[in-house]
Amino acid sequence: MAGEAQCLSYVGCNFLRQRLVLSTLSGRPLKIRKIRAKEEDPGLRDFEASFIRLIDKVTNGSRIEINQTGTTLYYQPGLLYGGSLEHDCSPSRSIGYYLESLLCLAPFMKHPLKIVLRGVTNDQVDPSVDVLKATALPLLKKFGIDGESLEIKINRRGMPPKGGGEILFACPVRKVLQPIQFTDPGKIKRIRGTAYSVRVSPQMANRMVESARSILNKFLPDIYIYTDHMKGVSSGKSPGFGMCLTAETINGTILSAELASDPQGQGAAVLPEELGQNCAKLLLEEVYRGGCVDSTNQSLALLLMTLGQRDVSKVLLGPLSPYTIEFLRHLRSFFQIMFKIETKTPEEEHMGGEKVLMTCVGIGFSNLSKTIR
Repeated sequence: MAGEAQCLSYVGCNFLRQRLVLSTLSGRPLKIRKIRAKEEDPGLRDFEASFIRLIDKVTNGSRIEINQTGTTLYYQPGLLYGGSLEHDCSPSRSIGYYLESLLCLAPFMKHPLKIVLRGVTNDQVDPSVDVLKATALPLLKKFGIDGESLEIKINRRGMPPKGGGEILFACPVRKVLQPIQFTDPGKIKRIRGTAYSVRVSPQMANRMVESARSILNKFLPDIYIYTDHMKGVSSGKSPGFGMCLTAETINGTILSAELASDPQGQGAAVLPEELGQNCAKLLLEEVYRGGCVDSTNQSLALLLMTLGQRDVSKVLLGPLSPYTIEFLRHLRSFFQIMFKIETKTPEEEHMGGEKVLMTCVGIGFSNLSKTIR
């Protein structure tokens, strides 16, 4: 395997997922030191340990070494294996934390991935399962990862702090990815969404819908927000409610926004009307930022462009989030790939905030472990 020379070394706990995902795809070993070394409770947190266990499940032959205090991690990646799996996620972060990384890895497995994840489906920190279902799946389809078996299904909802949700994620494998030219987002044609409530009055969802519509109806008539009230065992272990909105353009761009209520016993109680209005305003903010991929999925789009065939891919994004900027630096370290970044001013685009046109030539990544039938 690769010698010590190719082993990448990092310091600190930030961007752990990015580093592990890129290390797995590039096959380069990774060493992370001083993980929260100065804190009173040093080392890896439970949700990070759970993430490392998940990476271990989807790969075959990975070597993971963690020192006693949990402040140093050495990871030598194995082959992405896939298959049918189950994983219990830590309730301190939502399933979206784990699912975001699985979306990056799933197309390159040896066997199609079919995994059941249990834990918190919607919280205030990570992208919820609803948002990833509405935005990340259509993005994967643009790169040629589609078919009957690409799906995210919410079996049970779980709100923090106790969770109790369950989802199924299935994804087919692909040998190569298509390059994309995705530079014209187009105009918004419709808004869809879900207002969900678990272990609270079903009326909460209707109140959120009313208040969100009161803002969005000023802009376009085609708005449909589903209410999703889960009962009994499928409602998880904690009460809560929230909303996820998506705006779809004529060219198939999907922009999203979401909000969830405070966990039980934490923070001030929030009115469903306020939450609905704030969520609608967040969606308008996202539309203003614009681009062909919303801010949640910027790094997924850039990764799939990097791993495409040796051909030019272009995508127009809104302002880059700090997470995406760090992801670009990591792409350079792991894959030696640089993007050409051109800023587009609002005058050129006639709408919204500043945009960034990202161009790169794929590295011609080929899924070698895919079994040839």
